[in-house]
Amino acid sequence: MNHSSYIFGINEKGAVQHLYWGKPVVAECADLLKIRHHSSFDADLNRTLGEYGGWGGSHYAEPCLKVKFNDGVRDLKLQYSGYELVQDNQLVLRLTDVYYRLRVEVCYTSIDADDLLERGVKIYNDEAAPLQIDQVMAAAWSIPAMPSSRLTHVAGRWAGEYQLRTQLLTEGKKVLESRSGFTGPHANPWFAMDNGKADETSGQVWFGALGWSGNWKIVAEKSNFGHVHIVGGINDFDSAFTLAPGESYTSPVFTGGFVSGGFGEMSRNLHHYQSTAILPSSRVKKVLYNSWEATEFAVEVQGQKALAAQAARLGVERFVVDDGWFGSRSSDRAGLGDWQVNPEKFPQGLQELIDEVKRLGMDFGLWVEPESVNPDSDLYRLHPDWVYQFPTREGTLLRNQLLLNLGKPEVKEFVLDFMTELLSTYDISFIKWDMNRTVTEPGAVPLLEYAGQSVWIKHVDHLYEIWAELRSRFPYVEFETCAGGGARIDLGILRFADQAWISDNTDARDRLTIQEGFSYVYNPSVMMCWVTESPHNMNGRSLPLSFRFHSAMMGGLGIGANIGHWSDEAMAEALRYVEQYKQIRHVIAEGSMYRLASFRDGDLAAYQYISPDQQEIVIFAFQQAQYFGYAEKRLVLQGLAHDAQYQLEQQNNEPDVVWHGSNLLNIGLPLTLSGDYASQLIRLKRVP
Repeated sequence: MNHSSYIFGINEKGAVQHLYWGKPVVAECADLLKIRHHSSFDADLNRTLGEYGGWGGSHYAEPCLKVKFNDGVRDLKLQYSGYELVQDNQLVLRLTDVYYRLRVEVCYTSIDADDLLERGVKIYNDEAAPLQIDQVMAAAWSIPAMPSSRLTHVAGRWAGEYQLRTQLLTEGKKVLESRSGFTGPHANPWFAMDNGKADETSGQVWFGALGWSGNWKIVAEKSNFGHVHIVGGINDFDSAFTLAPGESYTSPVFTGGFVSGGFGEMSRNLHHYQSTAILPSSRVKKVLYNSWEATEFAVEVQGQKALAAQAARLGVERFVVDDGWFGSRSSDRAGLGDWQVNPEKFPQGLQELIDEVKRLGMDFGLWVEPESVNPDSDLYRLHPDWVYQFPTREGTLLRNQLLLNLGKPEVKEFVLDFMTELLSTYDISFIKWDMNRTVTEPGAVPLLEYAGQSVWIKHVDHLYEIWAELRSRFPYVEFETCAGGGARIDLGILRFADQAWISDNTDARDRLTIQEGFSYVYNPSVMMCWVTESPHNMNGRSLPLSFRFHSAMMGGLGIGANIGHWSDEAMAEALRYVEQYKQIRHVIAEGSMYRLASFRDGDLAAYQYISPDQQEIVIFAFQQAQYFGYAEKRLVLQGLAHDAQYQLEQQNNEPDVVWHGSNLLNIGLPLTLSGDYASQLIRLKRVP
């Protein structure tokens, strides 16, 4: 890695011991390979610094691997047995149990351009009998001992995802996790650690993000000797599974990194990594209109045509029909699972609307929720055994629906088949894939047939396989991940999804906080943001159209309001914003993001994007309230060339102004915000 070093070694007991992770050093660290003993209560302190440790012996910290052998032994002793340099940037460590024929491959892939390290493991059962895996983590990260250890993560709930949280760790464990079947809105599989003093532009930060879209767990454990050990992977909760003789298990990837330039540098490294190594495409996000808030379930062809005509007037490039187009779907109580076009709503079929959307110059998208089913549906009546269930329990209804057991081969085949038929029959270029409930009663009928499997793991494995196959069959179709908003977003699903719906809360002020937390980990290019009605239906807040558009222009721009009711004046104003967005979206999608100011710290929020060639700068500034006697607000920029000059694009035909980079980086750019909920879009170009 270019700006950091990650070092481990083999100690005299044959264990792989972590030695150092931080600023670049020369690898003269053999003296750190020491066996440390404190007392019989802390017999092997080095075990807490293991690169990948099993549960056994005197190891009491959170283990990476816990197994039960066929003879009943639950003790695991892993020793180093070799390594392989697969490529210049890829190393595989081999560990084996001292007695049983269990092998572990610990895989490291260095992403030098972003100072990141991809970690994962592969477990092999070479025994003649099956063994049980009780817990298997993807990686362990050792953070240096510091006087203070501060954890940063995100928390939240439906309609309030990605809320930033910080806390100083004391001795013990802090667990971040999901047990609900998907990534979840309440937490996200990402962490950052620092000494309590790092900020947006300075300070050492260690961080990691796990790529898994099911139950996950990250445990940050501070020992009584000051070290912080962090393990993460698939959640062991209710997830024990059997590994048959000759079988292997491969963990998800846990990507970690170190920076010395604060949280901003951390985010930009992660964003660039996603653009180059994770996301399936780099296609520019089209301006989207979604008809859900305009019609909800009252979808019918003539009403959709009228909305499409209005959307085309705004310069929209993609028209999306949401829930309500299929089966007997007039509410959320029936029809889910019956993926045939409703003949009463679309007498000539779906193609009539698609033809009109295409004639208006837009492409067509559709909402689906393939993993769920209403009890009042033909699918459930035909296959009641396809849902998660226990034979002696009544299934829990959430949003009036049950969840299909995607781990069953026949259910996976059904989903893949109906999606293939849908995309083969109609000219559809975009799919919004939703999931509006958690997993409950995670059993399968018949129960014994699925003994030894983890239904939680199997669901996600099959989900990934379906998305991979659909992308292969329909490479021109773009996919959006959604789960009641932002409950399924992680580095696992983003290997298949072009974009993400990060929250059902579309209030532009609330969205700024959600979007800021999201940006700590995830690339703004995948973030879909809608302009919706004012007053907002969730909180009654009234916001000007300018504020709503500026907030939504910071990712992929969408419009979800009932534009059929908009005045000519509002339509004309919205058209100007859409045209502006098309001029700058390449900077938003491809550029580097800098968080300049946050509502967490005051009355101003501001975000800056710089194009990859460093020639274009886009800034969004937001003021929450105007107070009497406030001093002039100036915005100190980041990431510019100190000796360069930048031309400020003026509005209202005023002459452009040229600013020196040193002034923008130190004195700042004056803002012209006035009034409550004021916002400003600022564009700069580097002068040759």
